Amino acid sequence: MTEKIENPLTRFYDGKFEKQSQEAPALQQKMTPVPDCGETSYKGSGKLAGRKALITGGDSGIGRAAAIAYAREGADVAINYLPFEEADAKEVKSLIEAEGRKAVLLPGDLKDETFTRNLIHDAAKELDGLDTLVLNAGMQQSVENIKDLSTRQIMDTYTTNIISMYWAVQEALDYLPVGGSIITTTSIQSAEPSANLLDYAATKGAITSFSKGLSAQLASSGIRVNTVAPGPIWTALQICGGQPPEKIPEFGQQESIGRAGQPAELAAVYVFLASNEASYVTGQVYSITGGSFFA
Repeated sequence: MTEKIENPLTRFYDGKFEKQSQEAPALQQKMTPVPDCGETSYKGSGKLAGRKALITGGDSGIGRAAAIAYAREGADVAINYLPFEEADAKEVKSLIEAEGRKAVLLPGDLKDETFTRNLIHDAAKELDGLDTLVLNAGMQQSVENIKDLSTRQIMDTYTTNIISMYWAVQEALDYLPVGGSIITTTSIQSAEPSANLLDYAATKGAITSFSKGLSAQLASSGIRVNTVAPGPIWTALQICGGQPPEKIPEFGQQESIGRAGQPAELAAVYVFLASNEASYVTGQVYSITGGSFFA
């Protein structure tokens, strides 16, 4: 069957967003419009049959899109998320199980070193192995003036976004086989930092460097490491402090494509990087930005 070609300018929601906010962490199901994570559109073809994947931040947004796609490609999936996000996580669990795959819910805070280290072992135990690690969870809070940026926020952002990756990878190497894949989520903010996201952007720069360096360290063991750099993607992160509320209506509209991206538009890249098709791909940054250049 021939796939219908679609206009990228209008394929997903291309209007202005309703001004909205939630307390952090936010629930995706309460957003307007609800982000499209491929719940009805993603079609699998067995690219990850038999795989066992852990995805952090898998309840909503980009992590949710990856979890849905992985299940439809044949993988069993464990997702991590904050306990408050349980309602979104249960939706993901149902979607994974609808594909006949195993779904494991592992709530907890990545700022807790003991939890993060145990998370890897718990996922491997529940999935009976672990071959794909997607480190996607992130914290983003907009602060206009550096003088108002608290030490607590700086520490929380760094611990969630980058330090927890060290803990997770250290434990995951006990399980990842030859051919295993580690995929991190950086951001266009790594290359084009916004003035109001000094802590977040800096952690994304660190993730980019971490991923490239780790890829060099692990290449000889047959484990690939790559990172995905999204641009403005419509997720719960944006409406719970990630963007100033007054900027929500115009979110993403400045990009060449003329709209914000949807999480579903990143799913296929996470699938590719986990699959055997990417056997010669490591240490790379895959930018999905709607037109901004990652350099």
